[in-house]
Amino acid sequence: MRRRTIFKLLGGAGAATFLASCGDGGGGAARVLTVGLPNGALTENHNPFMPDSAANKLGYRWLIYEPLAQVNMIAPDSDPTPWLATAWTWNEDYTSIELTIRNDITWTDGKPLTPDDVAFTFNLLRDNDALNTEALPFVEATAAGDVVTVGFETPQFINQGKVLASMVLPQHVWAAMDDPSTDINLDPVGSGPYVLKSWTTQVVTLEPNTEYWGGKPEIPEIRFTSYNDNNAQTTALANGECQWSYVFIPDYQKIYIDKDPQNHHLWFPSGLGIHGLWINHARPPFDNLALRRAMNMVIDRVMVHEIGESGLYPLVDNLTGIPRPAGDAFIAPEYRDATHQVDVDGARSILEEADFDWDADGNLLTPDGDPVTMVLCDPAGWSDYLASLAIIADNLKVIGIQATVDALEPDVWFDAIAVGDFDGMLHWTATGVTPYEIFANCMDQAYYKELGESASWNFGRFDSPEATEALRDYAATVDDEVRDKAMATLQRIMVEEVPMIPLVAGPIGAQYSTKHWVGWPSEDDPYAMPQPTQPSMSQIVMRLKPA
Repeated sequence: MRRRTIFKLLGGAGAATFLASCGDGGGGAARVLTVGLPNGALTENHNPFMPDSAANKLGYRWLIYEPLAQVNMIAPDSDPTPWLATAWTWNEDYTSIELTIRNDITWTDGKPLTPDDVAFTFNLLRDNDALNTEALPFVEATAAGDVVTVGFETPQFINQGKVLASMVLPQHVWAAMDDPSTDINLDPVGSGPYVLKSWTTQVVTLEPNTEYWGGKPEIPEIRFTSYNDNNAQTTALANGECQWSYVFIPDYQKIYIDKDPQNHHLWFPSGLGIHGLWINHARPPFDNLALRRAMNMVIDRVMVHEIGESGLYPLVDNLTGIPRPAGDAFIAPEYRDATHQVDVDGARSILEEADFDWDADGNLLTPDGDPVTMVLCDPAGWSDYLASLAIIADNLKVIGIQATVDALEPDVWFDAIAVGDFDGMLHWTATGVTPYEIFANCMDQAYYKELGESASWNFGRFDSPEATEALRDYAATVDDEVRDKAMATLQRIMVEEVPMIPLVAGPIGAQYSTKHWVGWPSEDDPYAMPQPTQPSMSQIVMRLKPA
């Protein structure tokens, strides 16, 4: 994004006509659209901020609530698309933004959406850490006329997209909640193209918001279905029961595409995000640096890429964790040729130097003589993650770590990782316009929580003032040399201190069917992130039209 950026969109009827035209056209009967994810049984909770809410896990929060602008992370150099905001301007040092808000929007309960709602939303995030999941340092938001001014404690150059992607809440609803961070929001009121129709433990059904500012949506009903596991989700995609998902499918050509080559599509574009093994630094012995380094040296990333992820997720072999070639320009000179190689002998030497030992059966012992055991956990049904964990467990055994794999119910897992009740687990990072998100998500002290407290990132409780300072320097400066130095520091910390173990790149992909609906984002038309849990969901749905 440019240093000071102004984006504008025609307001009033012209904009609504534009959006409505995106959903026009085509003959044929209107069909229900089924969106699926393998998250198991649900608990009714429509709070868009709670990590374990159905609205969050299935993604339908982004059809009820909307962002100020649509930020396309698979095309990070592209300008965001104005949405609830028609224009915005940052000051010179990125400590303040002025947002011009649309004046033709009503909430789904009939009340108008105003700039006061936008200012209230930002102030609510400021005052509630549990809602401020991106840890943005808000000072105050104020509304005057159709403009909202938001101030920040520090420059937000790196967070422009996060600010613009913020969803807007109705003040008259959320101000009445006793605790917005725990309220399950049973009657959600939003500005988006759809409203809640019904809810069960497996299916959440949405119907059109007939007063939507962007025009009436074409799709008459959207059913968000939570399948028990990857296999059930894959079967539903293959037989046409589900038309939109993001799920790991081994041998996807045979299992999915070939079932209907004309209509079944898979597009997995990637950004600057990764999947890796998160290690709990707050649990001994994993707070021992030598142990983490040794683990990193024996985990076979190629096997995880080729077997665990069936080649769908690109290999991350640079020691810094930055995906290539997307991140080539950011890799520090000293690490450009630093690729990961399995080194069992090197790992054993590091452990010996740190006073680890082995018993007669080859089991690794801590310097205090305790056996090193590790439970690796991920949700039951997430077949790629579980297959990758099995590979990792086998890899760790070569240095005497007795690792087991535990498949948890999804709700249990989400709760466990948030409060730090795990040894190790596979998880993703967010994707950004630079590698900043990779490092911030696993290193930033702004996300740090004590064990038992709920964390939105830094699940491993990595506590490094140096890393946090480098993150702040990178985010605050407009000096390229300062930014390069900070990025090099973050890479060195990733390599030397192993806050997490990078494995594969993280696509923002989807499987989708064109049998009944067309207009999906694709390689030929990458207008939005195709994954159905992203803020772009409303943008995509308003582009779909009958096949």
